[in-house]
Amino acid sequence: MVVLRDGMCPGLDEDLLRELRAADIKTVEDLVSSDMEEVAQTCSVSYKALFAIRRVLLAQHTAFPVSGADLYEELLSSTAILSTGNPSLDKLLDSGLYTGEITELTGGPGSGKSQVCFGVAVHISYQLKQSVIYVDTTGGLSASRLLQMLQAESSNAEEQMDALQRIHIFRVFDIFSLLSCLHNLRCGGLQQASVGGGSVKAVIVDSVSAVISPILGGKQNEGMSLMTQVAGVLKMISKDFNVASLVTNHMTRGVGGGVQAGLGLSWSHVPRTRVLLERVERAGSTHCSLRSATLIKSSRRPCHMKEEFDLQWWSRSTDGSSGKRKLDDSGSAEC
Repeated sequence: MVVLRDGMCPGLDEDLLRELRAADIKTVEDLVSSDMEEVAQTCSVSYKALFAIRRVLLAQHTAFPVSGADLYEELLSSTAILSTGNPSLDKLLDSGLYTGEITELTGGPGSGKSQVCFGVAVHISYQLKQSVIYVDTTGGLSASRLLQMLQAESSNAEEQMDALQRIHIFRVFDIFSLLSCLHNLRCGGLQQASVGGGSVKAVIVDSVSAVISPILGGKQNEGMSLMTQVAGVLKMISKDFNVASLVTNHMTRGVGGGVQAGLGLSWSHVPRTRVLLERVERAGSTHCSLRSATLIKSSRRPCHMKEEFDLQWWSRSTDGSSGKRKLDDSGSAEC
């Protein structure tokens, strides 16, 4: 609520404020919702002058309706689509990651969530020349791995270093540090990260479940509140700064034995798009870089669409091939 102040609008001076406060009218909401005739008599002020003040305050503080066409024009002018660097994932995500939204990668251990995050960060930094905020909550981020991916993109050492400088890494290992980091980014950190390089277009949190899961359940009632705060700050960062947020989450077993994303029902409403990553098993193979990506939540594409891709895609030299698995002469997938 906005408190009434001297000079807020013509006619609202200190003497009138004193009279209004005596009548227990202290905020804009109090004044505009009061009976003007009664207030005018109580405060010994002209009804016409008081009505004029009310009209000005309503014009200053009331939300006005916006047409759907205006909202659509705003969407077209502000939304950008960032390629992940992998054609198969881009196809699944309807061209890539959308700014202003939260996209979630979920999957079990070894499903490739972090590797995809590495690849997305490298692609946005090197190919799109934009800055990336990477919040590492597991200690799994390796600078040598990022460099290896960049070396597959370019043999120029200067270009590799420029791209690495556009990836800004924050390491946090508990929920309070994560909240502090996100608040700092919202209150100026994103602008600072843009100095000397491209503007920040992506915020990656790998992973949200690593710091949220330990505080959920049991007697720790504040866990749900802290999770809601993380979700709120991520949404504000995405919307206010027009960036794409990419987060990772773990998998759990439901009551019926089926797999489902972690962090419960409340968190399920946070990401706009959710993708399930799973290993593609081959008989006789102990290690395979093939992964399947299944769309399990989206407002743009039919759910349960599936694409296969190779985690090695971001580490191979650019040759114009697709990100889908390759087939040898016998028709089997290479791993």
